[in-house]
Amino acid sequence: MTPPLHDGALQIFDVDHGQCALLTIPFGPNHAYRVLIDCGHAVNFRGAPWYPGRHLQSLGVNYLDMLVCTNYDEDHMSGFPDLEACGITVGCILGNPTVPAGTIVRLKTEGGQNNLGRGIEAVANALAARQSIGWRQVPPDIPGVGMIWSWNPCTRFNDENNLSLVFTLDVYGHRFMFPGDLELQGWRHLLETCPPFRTTVAGVEVLIASHHGRRSGLYPEMFSVYGCSPKLVVISDDYKQYDTQETTGFYGSKASGIYGFRNEQGVRRVLTTRCDGPILFSFQGRECFVY
Repeated sequence: MTPPLHDGALQIFDVDHGQCALLTIPFGPNHAYRVLIDCGHAVNFRGAPWYPGRHLQSLGVNYLDMLVCTNYDEDHMSGFPDLEACGITVGCILGNPTVPAGTIVRLKTEGGQNNLGRGIEAVANALAARQSIGWRQVPPDIPGVGMIWSWNPCTRFNDENNLSLVFTLDVYGHRFMFPGDLELQGWRHLLETCPPFRTTVAGVEVLIASHHGRRSGLYPEMFSVYGCSPKLVVISDDYKQYDTQETTGFYGSKASGIYGFRNEQGVRRVLTTRCDGPILFSFQGRECFVY
């Protein structure tokens, strides 16, 4: 999908039971800021594999201002080796700041198991190399875009899901929240201990469902107690697995909905990549259109 850029675009790609999104904000006649939120890939998208690196390369893009790692699981980072192979350089890699490269490796290999996929291993190596030379991971300053990142400390949790980085984008006044794979206990701890996070949650317009819509990513009190009332919930997942389909009714009951999505009649409250494919948010002035 080639977005009608106008004043900017946020694309949520169809990457199986994974996650990958790209924010593009143009500036000047031939330049744009680009932020990649997670780096999953698709094994078979429209008959062929799909990788974010090859997609960017096909657009003539060889630089990302930032890569956001919401979760250090392979389905969020499986496309990172291809990103490197395509020669896409990255200015800032942003993840949970309390989880250094060595901790990533420990979490994936402790207990005698080896769950360190190629993508996560490559990200850990990149972060370790940057740390060794004192490379400060400074997020870009993008006009019209606000960024908020929130996290639980690794002194409180010892699992990748609850150590997810909750990344929130405010694009021309429209707020999108990417919570990675945060689970109930992680939501509860953040909301109970971090007052600014409560304000962030209450202002969300589009919520990317945590943990690909699994029940384990649900924290009902964020809606009933903390005032989260999105217009739309987006679930990035694949064919029926991990009880993801059973949460659409709950999320639909919490979203106010949008009208006219892809010329459909009626209201849509939940979009899923498994049914709707890639989803595009296009910014035109202060308006946001969904395709």
